[in-house]
Amino acid sequence: MNRTARLYALVEELRAAAPRPLTVAVLAARFEVSTRTVQRDLQSLMEAGVPVRASPGRGGGWSVDPAMTLPPVRFTADEASALAVALAAADASAPYAGAARTAAQKIAASMTGPGSAAAQELASRIVTLPSPTDTTVRAAVERALITDTVLRLSYVDAEGRESDRVVEPAGLLTADGRWYLIAWCRTRRAGRGFRLDRITAAALTPERAQPHDLAELLLGSAAAGAVQPTALASLTAGSSRISRPRPSFRGLRPPSPGG
Repeated sequence: MNRTARLYALVEELRAAAPRPLTVAVLAARFEVSTRTVQRDLQSLMEAGVPVRASPGRGGGWSVDPAMTLPPVRFTADEASALAVALAAADASAPYAGAARTAAQKIAASMTGPGSAAAQELASRIVTLPSPTDTTVRAAVERALITDTVLRLSYVDAEGRESDRVVEPAGLLTADGRWYLIAWCRTRRAGRGFRLDRITAAALTPERAQPHDLAELLLGSAAAGAVQPTALASLTAGSSRISRPRPSFRGLRPPSPGG
């Protein structure tokens, strides 16, 4: 059994026994490996965000919350390859890139069968040229979008002009490999697009942002005809925040920059 398969099987073994904990010795005997190997595997699962935990003392051991772990995931070879390519595209400059990495680790730990082998083989043949990114700015934008929080930005437009803005985030747009924050700009009293790599500083405020329809903010811009990506349709189905089709943002020119 290779390590990826063992990590998945280890989680399933803990799920089956839950809520009863299992000792490292029992797990080592079950998988015919050393206790040191099991300890290393459990540590890897913890680092990947899998909710395994140790309880000390007599009758203690390792357990997992079955409600917070992935069931068996069986992708076709094509599906697994598509997943590998999509995750590769989420480089360090993309929003939520850190979360994408931990999500990929969880999915990889739960994958079995030919799909797992296909994803591993393709992943070994994908390379990228890293781009510099301000993780502080990216983290503030990510948090503002999740919590609907007003942001204070320092921004440099295409002509090199600097300005400070107070914005109410509405969503993200990606076009031609660039990412944009689409927001209601209180300074300009209009919808604006702010290219993430031109935001030099971003800070959360204590103020809650007003809701804004993303499609309406894009009206009149070069991205006014954007549609929702088909790959995200299943995630947004039934969302109360969507009043009209949301932009896909792929292959489109960006909206008017934050001017």
